[in-house]
Amino acid sequence: MFDLQNRNIDYLRISVTDRCNLRCVYCMPAEGIEPCLHDEVLTYEEILKVCRCAAALGICKIKLTGGEPLARKGTAELIRSLKAIEGIEQVTMTSNGILLYEQLPALAKAGLDAVNISLDTLDPDRFERITRRRGLDTVLKSIDLALELGLRVKINCLPVREFNGDHLMQMAELARTRPVDVRFIELMPIGYGKDLTPVPSCEIQEQLRQTYGELAPCNKKLGNGPASYFSIAGFQGNIGFISAVSTGFCGTCNRIRLTSTGFLKLCLHYNKGVELREYLRKGIEDADLTQLLQQAILQKPLQHHFGSHISDEEQHTMAQIGG
Repeated sequence: MFDLQNRNIDYLRISVTDRCNLRCVYCMPAEGIEPCLHDEVLTYEEILKVCRCAAALGICKIKLTGGEPLARKGTAELIRSLKAIEGIEQVTMTSNGILLYEQLPALAKAGLDAVNISLDTLDPDRFERITRRRGLDTVLKSIDLALELGLRVKINCLPVREFNGDHLMQMAELARTRPVDVRFIELMPIGYGKDLTPVPSCEIQEQLRQTYGELAPCNKKLGNGPASYFSIAGFQGNIGFISAVSTGFCGTCNRIRLTSTGFLKLCLHYNKGVELREYLRKGIEDADLTQLLQQAILQKPLQHHFGSHISDEEQHTMAQIGG
C-alpha cells in the first residue's frame, strides 16, 4: 500500500528475537542487554497473523532479523510458513553467520531466498575485538555454503573508524573473489553507535577507485532496500553503499519494522508506531488487524533527522529494533 507520501510500503523487517550470541561494540555492551521475557516475545503464530494481514495490504517482501534470528529455534519452519502466505514473494534473513552454517541446509530447503551476513573484518583478532567473540572461520564457511546452496548473499559491513576504518579494501576483496555483494552501511547514531566514528561513503568510494579503478553504477535492482550499487572490473560481485545519514533515502523508503515484542515501528529513527501484541492476545480479527496496520502505515514519518539535534524518545539498541 501507499503511505501519505505516496511511498509504496512493500517490505517488512521482523525481529524474531532480541537475543544474540555476539556482543558487537556498536550494538550492545560487553555484558549484553537484559533479554525480553519469554511471554513478551511474539509467538510464531502471532507473527504469521501479522504477516497475513500485511500481505493483504501489499507487503510482499519479508526480512527476518534479530538480535540473531537463528538464536531462536524453529526459524526454518517459520520461513516455510511465511512462504506459504499468499502475496509473499521473498523471505530473506540477516545473520551474523555463526549459527548459520549448521542451519543453512534446512533454511534453504524451507525456501529462504537470500541471506545478508553481517561481517566487519577478515582479521580474526579484529573480529574478536568488534564482536567480543571468536568465530570468523565459521562465518566465512557460512558464506561459501550459502553460495553453494544457491542463495543470494550480501555482506553487511559497518565501517567504524576505531575498528576497521583501515581494513575496508580487504572487505571489498570478498566481492572480487566471490559472487557476493559487499555493502558498506553508514553508522547511524543509534544506541551504542552514537559514541563511535563513521567512515563516510565518499571516502570509501575514493579508496576503491585508487585501489581497483572506476566504479560503474549498477542499473539493475539488486535488493529490496536503499543501497546504491557499483560494479568494478574484475569483480564477481558488486559493491553497495547504504548512506542513511549523509545522503538519505527517506523519499523512497519502502519498509516498516516489527520488533520481537510486537511493536510496529514505522521509522528507524522514531519510536512512533503501534503496540500490536495486546491486540493479538485479545484475539483481534484479521480484518481489524489489517485496518490497524493500514492506519499505522499512513502515519509513517516523512523522514528521519539523524543529521540534526532533533531528539526522539529514548532509543532502543539495534538488537531490540532489528536493524
